[in-house]
Amino acid sequence: MYQALLTRRYLFSKIMPLLSAAAVMLCTAMVLVVWSVMGGFLTMLLAQGKSMIGDVSITWPVQGIPRYERLIEMIEADPLAEAATPMIETLGLLGLPSTDTKPVSVLGVDPAGYHHVTGYFDRLWWRPLDAPLPRDVNRHDPRLDNPRMAEWLLHGERLAEPDPITGIERPAIVLGIQVTGYNNVREREGFYTTNHYDMPTRDVTLSVLPLSQRGVAIDMAAARFPVANEFRTGLYQADAEWVILPLPVLQRMLRLDRAERVRPGPTRVVRDEATGEERFEEPTIVEELPARATTILIKAAPGVSPDVLRERAAEIYEAFAKEIGPAAPPASRIPIFTWENKPGLKMFIGAVKKETSLVLVLFSFISLTAVFLIFSIFWSMISEKTKDIGVLRAIGAGRAGVAWLFVRYGLAIGITGSLLGLGLAYIVVTNINPIHEWLGTALGIQVWDPEVYYFDTIPNHVDPLRAAIVGGFGVLSSALGALIPAIRAAFMDPVRALRFE
Repeated sequence: MYQALLTRRYLFSKIMPLLSAAAVMLCTAMVLVVWSVMGGFLTMLLAQGKSMIGDVSITWPVQGIPRYERLIEMIEADPLAEAATPMIETLGLLGLPSTDTKPVSVLGVDPAGYHHVTGYFDRLWWRPLDAPLPRDVNRHDPRLDNPRMAEWLLHGERLAEPDPITGIERPAIVLGIQVTGYNNVREREGFYTTNHYDMPTRDVTLSVLPLSQRGVAIDMAAARFPVANEFRTGLYQADAEWVILPLPVLQRMLRLDRAERVRPGPTRVVRDEATGEERFEEPTIVEELPARATTILIKAAPGVSPDVLRERAAEIYEAFAKEIGPAAPPASRIPIFTWENKPGLKMFIGAVKKETSLVLVLFSFISLTAVFLIFSIFWSMISEKTKDIGVLRAIGAGRAGVAWLFVRYGLAIGITGSLLGLGLAYIVVTNINPIHEWLGTALGIQVWDPEVYYFDTIPNHVDPLRAAIVGGFGVLSSALGALIPAIRAAFMDPVRALRFE
């Protein structure tokens, strides 16, 4: 009983314990904010990757995978895979209406299959909106009450639109929302602003370079396409560099479509039956070259991890290569990877993981200052309260009771500081984008550059498990800081303590 009474009295009657709680609060908030932002960045990176290339990719650049329809059939027949779709990925030059030319990554896809694997339709930007976004109080969003939006959405889903003169359907292109540089997505503000440049009313020119089976440039292929729609993934690199075309169109431009190849056969000797003369003859052999795709995207069945699916995809491809024969790329050399292991990103993701762990360790060590602060305060407090401790011991309080009094006091400080710190961290993290925007507007400080950090918004989600771990660490550190002074108080001689002046 006396422990609870004295804990409440000590906690609110002195300024030093409140300063200790404030230190715990700041340390807890600091660690949770850093973990939420950096850990959230990694979580967003992995999640967005799955939403753009599926769970697993099988790729064979330049030459492409022949008879990919059969491979997709084999994959979709496996219970570990939910869906698969072909894709071609190449580099190109995009000619914009402003006469600017920009290098882009060109994706050739089957729209329905690509949506099934990646959710492509959900990322099309121009679509009807029934209500404005949260902070669009003046309804500036051009998608509101616009009859063209339903039409543009349909064009984006089909990657095609009718010719305005003939009415004949023609293939169309979909651009990342940041590709042109004309549009400015301001999700932090809660609305979208545009420089009066609606790209779905414009045409662009795309140039790609077909390569031979040996990687030798053949000839530049260029075509003009209407812009059907624009997409936004939230991953800045994709939104600023990717464009999407119908798969058959890009196959034709890169000469990866179905074709026939004529080549000379083995020379043979032919005898003329009438004259008996012999002559050399070189017959021609006509070979059918099937259409090819450079990538197969695979979506895992519910509950199946990408790593498990990757191993199964390798087994399926090996069976496919045996069935197709020498025309298929060798199973021992073909890359099969998840988004996390994608070439070019594997080292980056690994570096982010290590940096996150390193920063957390460093900030955790910094947070240990709260332990030493509580230790110092409690040591001084016990020196100040020596006579009170002597009184407690004289009226029958045991050593364990006295020790528990101060450990309980430390726990009270830790719980108070941790709860306040978690609340402060939640407020900061959930409002970190407006705070960052205010820093940029008022002070000219830009910490988060989307061109560097991939995403155009800072992660602003607090994971409950991380919050519980950080809060528990704050409480535990406070109890540890009070432990040694509590032991000192427990072993004080009550007679000397009562005589202390």
